[in-house]
Amino acid sequence: MTTPKFITYEQGEAALNWLGLTDALAEGHGLHKAEIEDIFLYRGDDTLLSRAAWIDGLGSLVKTATIFPGNAPERPAVNGSVTLYSDTTGEAEAFVDFHLVTKWKTAGDSLLAARRLARPESRKILILGAGAVSASLIEAYSAGFPGAEFTLWNRTAGRAAKLADETGARVAQDLEAAVGEADIIATATMSTEPVLKGGWLQPGQHVDLIGAYRPDMREADDEVLQRARLFVDSRDTTVGHIGELKDPIARGVIAEANIVADYYELDAFRRESDEEITVAKNGGGAHLDLMTARHILDQVGA
Repeated sequence: MTTPKFITYEQGEAALNWLGLTDALAEGHGLHKAEIEDIFLYRGDDTLLSRAAWIDGLGSLVKTATIFPGNAPERPAVNGSVTLYSDTTGEAEAFVDFHLVTKWKTAGDSLLAARRLARPESRKILILGAGAVSASLIEAYSAGFPGAEFTLWNRTAGRAAKLADETGARVAQDLEAAVGEADIIATATMSTEPVLKGGWLQPGQHVDLIGAYRPDMREADDEVLQRARLFVDSRDTTVGHIGELKDPIARGVIAEANIVADYYELDAFRRESDEEITVAKNGGGAHLDLMTARHILDQVGA
């Protein structure tokens, strides 16, 4: 019987780098397409999300997350557990720190899209939100776009100021003006109403939509989606599940056919001109957790 590894947050942080992870995510999408299944349970604003994935040749994973927005800022709003299973025996191979997997999967997912869709010379990056995801995005985008300058916006200005002090970013006072100046705009909020307006966007920008994960959540308005070429990390985990796409598709604002590609079509995951606006929706499915956890185990073991 195999004794599973316990991989701590500190072990993973010491072994990983952002470009290596995005390369592993790209390679993972060259394997057999993942079998995935999600279960969502809701109680008011709270969510219990269990995600499972199996990729032939890579193994299987179950990740359970509890999302309690009322926890912030005293304690993490998102918690949970991750178990990685052997593809050959079905035995548990590793229990990987939940926050480690979530951090690297979420920001790595966005960085993979940006490395393919954002203009290579992009240096001005605006992040909407000031939580843990925003902090990890600064790390990830710094690796992918060396010399990048970061601006933060948050509804609660004090939280943006705190993260800015910790990371060297500046704080935006005027969101519309900050959007107009950015090369890359990343949204990492818990908003149920759009905070990013399509009328603010400029030619050549890349928009990274992360925060919405429920059917009742939106971060970008309809015009953002109408003005851009649209990409998703996974059609299976975004189109029918997340309000960012489910809502405008249901109302006929956009069509599912407007989505150019997901990560299983990486050859089509590219910008066609310096002027076009690109949008990538980060849904963060369990198959990405599986690819990330397997990469973590490989790197820690190495």
